[in-house]
Amino acid sequence: MPLLLRLPARPELRPARPSAKRVLDLVGAALLIGVLLVPLLLVAGLLYAAQGAGVLVREPAAGAGGRAYGAWRFRVGKGRAGAALERCALDGLPQLLNVVRGEMSLVGPRPEPPFHGSGRPGRSDRLLVRPGMTGLWQVGARSDLPWEEMDLLDRHYVENHWLGMDLAILAQTPRAAWRHRRP
Repeated sequence: MPLLLRLPARPELRPARPSAKRVLDLVGAALLIGVLLVPLLLVAGLLYAAQGAGVLVREPAAGAGGRAYGAWRFRVGKGRAGAALERCALDGLPQLLNVVRGEMSLVGPRPEPPFHGSGRPGRSDRLLVRPGMTGLWQVGARSDLPWEEMDLLDRHYVENHWLGMDLAILAQTPRAAWRHRRP
């Protein structure tokens, strides 16, 4: 397990400065959009050819403070193109638009459904910060962890996030996405 995921027994509170985190989000999203624009357009074209109109969907989600927003994703169908996108975790790349709009962050807890009262304890503290495209849950074990452990990672991030942690998570995300491809 990477050193990043060893959680202290007593969390140390070092919240990231919101303005510095927002600058990281905007600069990072702009760079990623610039680098990935042509591949994203190619993927959109392939999806359009394979499944017709509607290559993007907006999934309902709750952001910081419980504000509702629509998380952009590629509409992945049952075909090979959609399965490949999902397996390589590329179906969520349109969420870069949500980052630019300030609805999401590059790094944060997993996005929260737009409703509350799901019966799962401890989820509301995830709404204290913007949800992320990636996070401790992504570089840890992705969907291999039980819900309680993913929630613990999200809560640890909310209580302890700082820019150095965000940079470490961003650096580990591509490798983690490739290593933990969905079957």
